[in-house]
Amino acid sequence: MLNQRAKAVATNIRNKREKLNYTQEYLAAKLGISQNAYSKIELGYTKITVERLFQIADILETDMAELIGSEKTAAA
Repeated sequence: MLNQRAKAVATNIRNKREKLNYTQEYLAAKLGISQNAYSKIELGYTKITVERLFQIADILETDMAELIGSEKTAAA
């Protein structure tokens, strides 16, 4: 269940990034990590800290609640 939620958050991040036409390289640079490390976040391989989630939400100009909200993902 928890793993499913983590994957839903990762999917929400990817969807929001793509909606803004941001590349993984762009987000990685803004976060100060490699593109490969960022890719692992979107794939759900890397656990995201609350602090990192705030940073990502900031870059994506969205509310953290929108990234962790799983209603949309669960319904899909």
